[in-house]
Amino acid sequence: MAKADYYETLGVARGADAETIKKAYRKLAMQYHPDRNPGDKEAERKFKDVNEAYGVLRDDDKRAAYDRFGHAAFDGAGGGGGGGRGPGFGAGNFDFADIFDEMFGDFMGGRGGGRSAARGADLRYNMEISLTEAFRGKQATIRVASTAACDVCHGSGAEKGTSPKTCPTCKGAGKVRASQGFFTIERTCPSCGGQGQTIDKPCRTCHGQGRVQKDKTLSVSIPAGVEDGTRIRLAGEGETGMRGAPSGDLYIFVSIKSHSIFEREGADTFARVPIPMLTAALGGTIEVPTVDGTMARVTIPAGTQPGHRFRLRSKGMSVLRSAQRGDMYIEAAVEVPVNLTKKQKELLQEFEDAGGRSSHSPQSDSFFAKAKKLGEDAT
Repeated sequence: MAKADYYETLGVARGADAETIKKAYRKLAMQYHPDRNPGDKEAERKFKDVNEAYGVLRDDDKRAAYDRFGHAAFDGAGGGGGGGRGPGFGAGNFDFADIFDEMFGDFMGGRGGGRSAARGADLRYNMEISLTEAFRGKQATIRVASTAACDVCHGSGAEKGTSPKTCPTCKGAGKVRASQGFFTIERTCPSCGGQGQTIDKPCRTCHGQGRVQKDKTLSVSIPAGVEDGTRIRLAGEGETGMRGAPSGDLYIFVSIKSHSIFEREGADTFARVPIPMLTAALGGTIEVPTVDGTMARVTIPAGTQPGHRFRLRSKGMSVLRSAQRGDMYIEAAVEVPVNLTKKQKELLQEFEDAGGRSSHSPQSDSFFAKAKKLGEDAT
C-alpha cells in the first residue's frame, strides 16, 4: 500500500512555513492521541502517521530531500524488504517523545524531570480606589481568603508522628511510563497524583492536603500614577501549595472610580468649567480645582468662546515611577445667565439695539454667511 503524502497527512500545502506545519501537527496529535482514543486502532495509526510526517517536515534537510525525491529519499539500499530504511535521512530516526517535549512541554508531564509539584493556585483581588488615591498612591490593608500550611503536620499531610513514604508505583518520580505500540508515553502517576509520595495516615486536620483554609491579611502599596486596569503581582501570596509545594501568586486588579469633575487620559486630566458670560466677553480670572486638591488661577481673555481649551502644565496626574506630572486641560463652558431682572433685560436689549449681536458674534456671522451662500447656489 502506497504511503500517504506527508503534506496531505498534516493537511498543509507544500509551501507551508514551519509554524504552520507545527500548528497542524499539534492539532492532529491532540486529536488522535491514544489517551483521548483508548483502544481505537485507527486513531493510533493516524497518530503514528502524523508523528512520522512531522518528524520529516520539521527538519529542513529531511524536508528538502522529501520534496525532491518523495518517500524514495528514505528508502535505504540495504534496508531490504518493504519498509526498511537506511541510515542518514531515515524517516524513523527520531524519537516521538522528543517531538512531544518540543511541542507540548508539560502537556504530557515532560521527560525525566522528577516529580511534578502541586503548586498553589493563583488568587485574584479586585481593588477600587479614587482618582485622588491614584494620584497620591495608597498603602492599603487587604484580607484575602486563602490557604496556609497546616500547623499540626507542618505541611507534610501526614498524621503527627508519621511521615509520607516514597510512592512504590513511580519510585518517587511522580510519573510513570507506559508503552503503546512502538512509542512510550509518560503520565502523572495515578497512585500518588504526581506527588512522588503516599501517606498511610493522613493528617486529621488537613486530611492529607498539608494546608488548611485561612484568611490572610496583607499590606499592599499602590504606587502614585497607577492607571485603571493595572495588575499588581504579589509573588508567593496566593494559595499554599500541597505538602510543601510552592505557593501561587496573588494578583491585585486596580480599578479607579469615576470623578465628579475630572476625566483622565493617561497622565492628563480634563475638566469642563462653566465661565460666566460677562467674564468670557470682558475677560477676567477664575480659580479651578486640580487633582492634587489645590486651586489654580486661570486668566480668561476677553472674547473667550465656548469650547476653548486652556492648558495648565504639570497640573495633571502623577506619572508612574516618575517625579513628573501630566497636564490639566480646561474646556470653557460659557454660561448664559438665567432669571434676569427687568433692568438686566433692558440693558441687554440696549446692547442688541446698539448692534451688539451682529457686530460682536463672529461665529454667528460666519455661519449665516455660509448658509446664505448655500441658498444662493441652490437657486
